[in-house]
Amino acid sequence: MPPTTKSTKKAPAKKAPGKRTVTKKALARKVPLKKAPAKKAPAKKAAAKKAPARRSPAKKAQSKQASAKKALVLTAAQRAVAAKKAAAAKAKAVAAAKVLKEREAKAKADVKAKAAAAKAKAVAAAKALKEREAKAKAAAKEHEHQRKAREKAAAEAKKQREIDAKRKAIEAEKLRKLREIERRNQEELKRQQRREAEERRRLEALERKMHSKPYGNDLEFLEELRVLLLATRAATDKQIAISESEANEMLVDRERLEYDDEDGSSVASDIQRDQLKDFAAALRLKVDEIDVALSRIDDGSYGRCDECYEPISKARLLAQLPVFTCVSCRASV
Repeated sequence: MPPTTKSTKKAPAKKAPGKRTVTKKALARKVPLKKAPAKKAPAKKAAAKKAPARRSPAKKAQSKQASAKKALVLTAAQRAVAAKKAAAAKAKAVAAAKVLKEREAKAKADVKAKAAAAKAKAVAAAKALKEREAKAKAAAKEHEHQRKAREKAAAEAKKQREIDAKRKAIEAEKLRKLREIERRNQEELKRQQRREAEERRRLEALERKMHSKPYGNDLEFLEELRVLLLATRAATDKQIAISESEANEMLVDRERLEYDDEDGSSVASDIQRDQLKDFAAALRLKVDEIDVALSRIDDGSYGRCDECYEPISKARLLAQLPVFTCVSCRASV
């Protein structure tokens, strides 16, 4: 019974390395050369075990019984050798498992490191992308800010240009108005000067007319007028004397008839006497005018109109004695 138990325990220990050698060929290559014979026994057993797999179930049972009988016949030395081999195989399997575990751990660590590196790289790429996006966004924002600043500056410059143009237009309009005012003032000054010149010429002409002597060169005509004026003056003096004498006589008659006024003749005589006195006064004015005319004949200015200072026609001077206005001025009075 004990040998059977050992044989049953050895089979699993041998199978495990056999399977790992098939799956992990890379591990088997790194095992030392001294332990190579230990690998052959499991390989043969695996081949021996694989061969019966092709047989029928009855043959399998017979082979198991035969192996069991052989195991009973094994000596103690063989059992010890088998035990040593099993322990060596087990140690080898443990070492191989340990190496495999270390390699798997290393591979996992490498994978984890690669994953961490990939993750870090992805994080760095995402961070760089985010930074680039942030920079692009900041650049776009700055560009937009600059664009708005340029637009604002352009708008302010345009507004300033409009203000300057408007100010220049206002100044130009003011200057034009000032020039127009100056031009008008100059024209008005020229007109005023012309008016003053004309007024001076008119006054000079008037002054010349006022001191003119229309018939100063015609002494015969003036002498003829003098003779006529003197004759008219003598006749006027006689009329004045006659009128005054008649008025005085009527006054004496009025005193004599003062108490006999039943028919009202005294009132009529008073009216007539007053008329005579008025007529005598008018004649005296005429005498004064004749004296003025005679004085003008002496200085040669007689025959000049007192209103327009134009010469009076000879016919009017001869027809009316004395006369100091022309026909047109007399008609406008």
